[in-house]
Amino acid sequence: MSTVAKRIGFVAWILVVCGFAALHAIHLRADFPNHTPWFRDWAKYTDEGWYCNAAARAHLFGHWYLAGDFNPAPAVPVWPFLVWLVFFATGVSLSAARGLAVAFFFCNLVLSYFLLRERGPRWTALLALTLLATSPYFYCFSRLAILEPMLLTLTLAALNLAIRLPRMGRPSGGAAIIGVLFTLMLLTKTTAVFLLPALGWAIWLPNRSSKGVAVRYGLIAGATSALTFGGWMALVVARGLLTDYRYLFFINTYPKPHDPWWPLVSLWWSFHGGLWVDRILVPLTGVVVACAFVGRRTGWGRALVEDPVFGASVAAVAGYILFMTYQDHPQPRYYTVVFVFCVLVIARGAGALAEAGNRARTMGWGVTALAVGAAIVNAAWTTSYALHPEYTYEQAARQLTRYIDAHPNGRRLMVSISGDEITLMTHLPTLCDDFDTPSANMPDLPAKLGVYQPGWYASWNDLDPGTLADLHTRFSLEQVASFPALDDPERNDLVLFKLHPLAQGMVRDQGDMDLRHPLPGDKIDIPIE
Repeated sequence: MSTVAKRIGFVAWILVVCGFAALHAIHLRADFPNHTPWFRDWAKYTDEGWYCNAAARAHLFGHWYLAGDFNPAPAVPVWPFLVWLVFFATGVSLSAARGLAVAFFFCNLVLSYFLLRERGPRWTALLALTLLATSPYFYCFSRLAILEPMLLTLTLAALNLAIRLPRMGRPSGGAAIIGVLFTLMLLTKTTAVFLLPALGWAIWLPNRSSKGVAVRYGLIAGATSALTFGGWMALVVARGLLTDYRYLFFINTYPKPHDPWWPLVSLWWSFHGGLWVDRILVPLTGVVVACAFVGRRTGWGRALVEDPVFGASVAAVAGYILFMTYQDHPQPRYYTVVFVFCVLVIARGAGALAEAGNRARTMGWGVTALAVGAAIVNAAWTTSYALHPEYTYEQAARQLTRYIDAHPNGRRLMVSISGDEITLMTHLPTLCDDFDTPSANMPDLPAKLGVYQPGWYASWNDLDPGTLADLHTRFSLEQVASFPALDDPERNDLVLFKLHPLAQGMVRDQGDMDLRHPLPGDKIDIPIE
């Protein structure tokens, strides 16, 4: 093939990638696509609001902190800070926050390209970008205003620096920047600690010929990260926000099974959950890693084993699988990080195999063919999502807000697990009923209800008996409206209740009676379960 033909082919390929990447930036107000394999992920109901709540409150109500409510910003401040800046230009909206996430998605494509181009041919980098841009899984989650897109950007930026340290004029300064980036990773999403082995590998491997140099760079990066992270923690303590910082870890600690074999079962489910992402590409990643292990004594095998991008990607996948195993509570969005590094493994492995001889070359083109086949299927799937947007959640939130405004009932304040998400959409002031950062005067939800005196409560499909008991300490409930939204059969109706204060300001004691059932004065039609 002539040079001109190759250039035309690469230009056409780049345009295809850019076209599919651009699909991520349209219809930002639309629902998380309905009827996907990932429909039960909680992020589509809650996480966007939770991690943007500080920015939204600051612009809408003049304060970023709401005592007794869920305030994750002290533990993960980077994302809400950037959203706060964006809101100055756009106003508070869900689409603006999602636009920031999509901007990080674009950054991730660029950084992935440069990471693979450091030691690999152009076609492998473009193959990786094609797999990322056409993935329906990545389309769904890279458009949500959640923490993973930014975490990936910071991680890929740090890895790009790490593999280039030997060629830098001032590598010690580069190592210090890596330390700062790791602090930003931790302050974006605390699970970044499980990506530390990947960064360590990317620093050590290119400098392994001089262990003293590799250790020095690692120490510089570690010391810089310790100092910057320590500075943030000192500020958190000085501002009296340590309780809020700790609370994020408390709510993400799930009870572990008593069975001594539970880690093995959890590990299996963490691996098996990769099939949520892609039934071709994720298993193909395992094939590539197995080929590298078996052929480690061959030329192409050594090339993979000694490639810092390949090793760091495998370490990142393993680290996040370890996190999900320990958590024993995998969610589809957690695999966002796993998927990106699986794609890097496939691209790097396909390139190394295709450049080898005989049987290995055949395997390399076989891996490439499977990846291209998956991209074609995924491209059709993603295009369908992009061309058929639905707006049921936003419509439900706006109808709910209009109902509240048309039927005044005490304070225009609503309690709901999805309240922060609704605030992003309609600017309705809300409280979270699921998470309550304890304080001296608000140790629990009943106390918080007493302080804030909300007029409304919204639930999905059914009532949690524990939440009902908390509400019953001060209110009777009147179910007044229901709004269809989304596709989860357990959360496809947003149900609105009026909260009526008990007569003469009475406060019921949960120890005196069972408040988990409908009581006189209630009007509840949905199940309590």
